[in-house]
Amino acid sequence: MKRIRTSVFGIACIAAAVLAIAPLSGTVFGASALAADKVQWNHSVWGGPRAVTRGIEHIAEQVDKASGGNFTIRVHYGDAISPAKENLDGIKLGAFESAHFCASYHPGKNPAMNGLDLPFLPIDGFDAMESVFDAYYNHPVVVAEMGRWGAIPYMSNILPQYEFMGVGTPPKDLEGWKNKRVRALGGIGEAMRRLGSVPTTVPAPEVYTALERGMVEAASFPFTYSHVAFKLNEISSWYTGNMAPGTLGGCGMVVNKAAFERLPPEWQKALMDAKAGAYDALANGSIEADKANLPLFKKQGLIEVRYTEEQLERFREIGGRPVWDAWVKETEAKGLPGQELLDFILAETRKAKKS
Repeated sequence: MKRIRTSVFGIACIAAAVLAIAPLSGTVFGASALAADKVQWNHSVWGGPRAVTRGIEHIAEQVDKASGGNFTIRVHYGDAISPAKENLDGIKLGAFESAHFCASYHPGKNPAMNGLDLPFLPIDGFDAMESVFDAYYNHPVVVAEMGRWGAIPYMSNILPQYEFMGVGTPPKDLEGWKNKRVRALGGIGEAMRRLGSVPTTVPAPEVYTALERGMVEAASFPFTYSHVAFKLNEISSWYTGNMAPGTLGGCGMVVNKAAFERLPPEWQKALMDAKAGAYDALANGSIEADKANLPLFKKQGLIEVRYTEEQLERFREIGGRPVWDAWVKETEAKGLPGQELLDFILAETRKAKKS
């Protein structure tokens, strides 16, 4: 069994969360619930309410309605019950029943899930992302991997394409990225390393401070809502408008397997049925954010950096397929079918384009 790697502080936080949350539960821990019981789940997410939380907010509303108020989900924002990097540990410990997580925050815990974080995957649009990512979350290898953490991979957050926002000289060409310190996770981080930048993994709540203090010069986030949600636009001078280095499909939601199995079948069904509307809510939240944020960037005087197709093709040539191939090799060295997983993603992508 894989050992939980977490800080002493993190263990203390999770233990405190268990004690704090336990009295809120409508059933004794370990007992199966009946439809007449009252059950409250606790959901951990970093940051405040924003486009990416529209999904869990919709789900909470739907299960409450389907159960007549007997099954509720309380969303805890802003690392209230767990640090961002330790949500998967909290799920395994049963400190809470569901959570947002990002595979790229802790790649060693879930290497198969990192397949969705590869850069420059040809997945275009929210409908395609929903189709491809949902299929991958149900792949037997991914299900088994998350099962070792006592988790069920529930759904992706279908984050929009990432873009960078930063300070200093705007990177108007490939040369402009050389030696630039950037916050970039997962495969996007590896792509940026190959493009000559110096990537680092910084949890979302810490990015503002890192950019403000000069620890990084640019940060990639789902465009545009996360940049505004974490106020990067307030201290930045430029942003990329069409680089589209990829997204993090491995950022999603998981549920505690034991907690799910204790639910009555009708509530399990309600939870799963709520996903379709949650995907719509996530997509609509991003679209609405863009309508407000793009004019805001212009008003604030931020410089938009746009690349020619020739420049973009060069970015993909250096930071796309080579990163995929390296991931396959690394994943297979861990005993996982890396090539099979990559082929599955690309096959689902082709299928999504035809539908």
